[in-house]
Amino acid sequence: MSPDLAALVGSRICHDLISPIGAIGNGVELLSLTDGDTGPEMQLINESVQNANARIRYFRIAYGATSEDQMISRAEIVSILAATARGGRFTYFWNVEGEQSRRLVRCALLLMQCFEAALPMGGDIHVVQEGDQWRLSAEGPRLSVDGALWDTMSRPVVGYEYTAAQVQFALIPGVMAEAGRKLRLTMDTDKLVAVF
Repeated sequence: MSPDLAALVGSRICHDLISPIGAIGNGVELLSLTDGDTGPEMQLINESVQNANARIRYFRIAYGATSEDQMISRAEIVSILAATARGGRFTYFWNVEGEQSRRLVRCALLLMQCFEAALPMGGDIHVVQEGDQWRLSAEGPRLSVDGALWDTMSRPVVGYEYTAAQVQFALIPGVMAEAGRKLRLTMDTDKLVAVF
């Protein structure tokens, strides 16, 4: 399956899921207004709907189809990351100003998912733009890095068998090439850094 077809499938799935999740959120809000029920059960459902909505928006950018001229605002990304982080193990710091190319944001979001996979106990993930260069770093109480898997991002291996949880690693070389970027990775005992 070509990467373009995979991205179109990702876009279609996200598009089809966002409406029902939004409808569930609206229903929960109406229920709380109607009978005034704001108990822990209703709060849990509301938080779950908000998190699902944020994840779908995240996946739509990270896994969906892009075109060269598509842009994404800082406010949209910050909103998605804030909702995704709520109640989770990760804190995201998006230090990138203004509108950005969706292709570059896609690279960053996929790398952030790679970082998440390497931080089983959670941690902090920073994204900074320095001139034309993007720098992502991640720190946490414990790093768990599969060296062979991480090597595939800068040196793709023909026939490497990825699991569903590792699909972001498989996509990185193609999205970097599409964005016209080259990836450099640095790993220390307590920190990961990616520059593109």
